[in-house]
Amino acid sequence: MYNFEFVRPSSVADAVAALADEDAMALGGGQTLLPTMKARLAAPTKLVSLSGIDGLSYVKTGGDSVEIGGATVHADVAAEVADAFPALAALVARIGDPAVRNRGTIGGSVANNDPAACYPAAVLATGGTIVTDKREIAAEDFFQGMFATALEAGEIITAVRFPVPQAAHYEKFAQPASRFPLVGIFVARFASGVRVAVTGASESGVFRWTEAETALSSDFSADVVEGLTPSADGLIGDLHGTPTYRANMIRVMTARAVAAAG
Repeated sequence: MYNFEFVRPSSVADAVAALADEDAMALGGGQTLLPTMKARLAAPTKLVSLSGIDGLSYVKTGGDSVEIGGATVHADVAAEVADAFPALAALVARIGDPAVRNRGTIGGSVANNDPAACYPAAVLATGGTIVTDKREIAAEDFFQGMFATALEAGEIITAVRFPVPQAAHYEKFAQPASRFPLVGIFVARFASGVRVAVTGASESGVFRWTEAETALSSDFSADVVEGLTPSADGLIGDLHGTPTYRANMIRVMTARAVAAAG
């Protein structure tokens, strides 16, 4: 590790001011950023910790939505949304390992937008909203490709808001070592229709499988999914599987998610 300045502001305004410095980076739980720095793939001159900011770690449930503060660690999310949004709690409970779940934050995960992260699938499938110190951003506009988001330089995620579906389930085919999904599917059924988000499979990050959404909105059953053929175009091909393999896994995992969601 190399020398850098570490600051721990007590307010969002102070954090934004600190991030205005050249080469400053926000630090949530550090589960991605610190290993990246150790590998010399990132070299910020200043780390701005968000963990000391009052009011950024909370879970609010009620009505038809769940709002989670940006600095809330995964373990707290899993525990506190278990009754209000069990599908989200189940997703979070399988992120990484206990060390990751007790340090990593929802804001850090969503801001990083790893193409195999679990949270983006839930945010996109529910039509969630990312709240920052400047504005509110719809999920459809927020995720813009691999590690790319609508966040501007120095913009901080203060909360993530999820509409709670009538039924939902997250199905994850995990790589055993990393616990990241090779394919992850979040299915959410609302009165207005069904949304299906796919993570882990695409070179461009999380995306919606609109063909399945249309079919499932008419008939919410696993049998409907079995008759669909996802495209392999743009899907990841690596030592774990070809694009065609991942396309088939999208179909299989979506059918399982629908069956589990009921």
